Amino acid sequence: MASIGRTLLLLLSILCLCVATSFGACSQARQERKAAEVSDGPTASPSQTNGSCGCSSSPAPSPSTSEPNPNDFPNLKQYYAYLVIQQFKQTVTCDPDGVTATWVGYRPCTYRGFYCDTPPDSPGTPTIASVDFNGFRLCAPTVAGFVDQLPDLALFHANSNNFSGPIPDLTGLPYLYELDVSNNIHSGPFPVAVLPLSNLVFLDLRYNLFAGTVPASIFFLDLDVLFLNNNNFNQQLPANLGSSPVAYLTLANNGFTGPLPRSIFNASRTLVEVLFLNNKFSGCLPYEIGSLTTATVFDVGFNQFTGPIPWSFGCLLKVEQLNLAGNLLYGEVPDVVCRLAKDGNLANLSLSGNYFTSLGHSCWDLIKRKVLDVRQNCIPWFPEQRRPVECWRFLWHRKFCPFFHYIPCGLPKCAPKPAAPPPPGYTTYKALHQPPRN
Repeated sequence: MASIGRTLLLLLSILCLCVATSFGACSQARQERKAAEVSDGPTASPSQTNGSCGCSSSPAPSPSTSEPNPNDFPNLKQYYAYLVIQQFKQTVTCDPDGVTATWVGYRPCTYRGFYCDTPPDSPGTPTIASVDFNGFRLCAPTVAGFVDQLPDLALFHANSNNFSGPIPDLTGLPYLYELDVSNNIHSGPFPVAVLPLSNLVFLDLRYNLFAGTVPASIFFLDLDVLFLNNNNFNQQLPANLGSSPVAYLTLANNGFTGPLPRSIFNASRTLVEVLFLNNKFSGCLPYEIGSLTTATVFDVGFNQFTGPIPWSFGCLLKVEQLNLAGNLLYGEVPDVVCRLAKDGNLANLSLSGNYFTSLGHSCWDLIKRKVLDVRQNCIPWFPEQRRPVECWRFLWHRKFCPFFHYIPCGLPKCAPKPAAPPPPGYTTYKALHQPPRN
């Protein structure tokens, strides 16, 4: 018994010695880790138990988020669209309305500014078909890598933002039919990337910094709307201007030069509103303008056109706004033009700032009704005209524009004027108003 007792006592002593040693080692390890944390900052806990002393630590936490995979999305097209949108989101440098805060989650069709539809080649596979950023005031150095990477896009509207750089190659967007990048800070030459877009019907590039020439091939596209106003284009218009089927055309506030192409005759059945004002056009007014029988707005104000008004203008029976102000026109204001207020729909005839010397009989009544403005001309004994010496200097110079007295249409003589509809809001004049961008 005594021998057994001594044996037990010896084992107990060895056990106590082992526990004490292990405790000391663990304490020393904790002290070393704490010292390291104080000097170097927190350190990651080891992932395995220290087998020498039985000290254990918590395992490293797993990541709280993971990269999305295609199975998270309704279809593969939306997955790829998500990747494109998230990449573009990283380039946005200002977002005053917090639009990009909604670009989260696995349903890109619910993001603000994005709209989905089913593309013709993929029935039952809705994806991003329209992007409408109008008025969002987003800032980004470029839209390249974004709009051109959404292959099923049909509409891209980005009016009034702060996007810059050139327009990317859009030939990979076979369904695109409306492109509006107006009121941004895009620069460079005319974006020829739009020329291969055979389905394009609406192109709005106004209020940007595009410069140089406009390719003649733009007038072969099957466009309904072409807005190029308020840029820095500076060239003579291509001779094929009239080949365009466009209904609403505005080239205002640029630096276009030279005469208007006589091919405008070919647009006689399509052109509804046209603004050429505030450029550097020159030469005689083409007789062919009188063939624009569907036009309701014709505005060439503040250019350098000269010569008399062709009598063919008397065929513009649907025109409501006719602005020839601020040019170098002279001669008599034709009576047949003033009769448009009686025989047609003319509501405003602006001829101020020219060198007209007389008025047709029907014009006097339009002045009384404030339909006709002839201030700053050379009409004798009429108020608010140019100084006589100014008129003499102009009229003394040799004139080269021919008189066209031929009227190519059958004008109504005693027929009552048809009832005109209420004046609409003019599409092209609205395009001259720049909304705030900041």
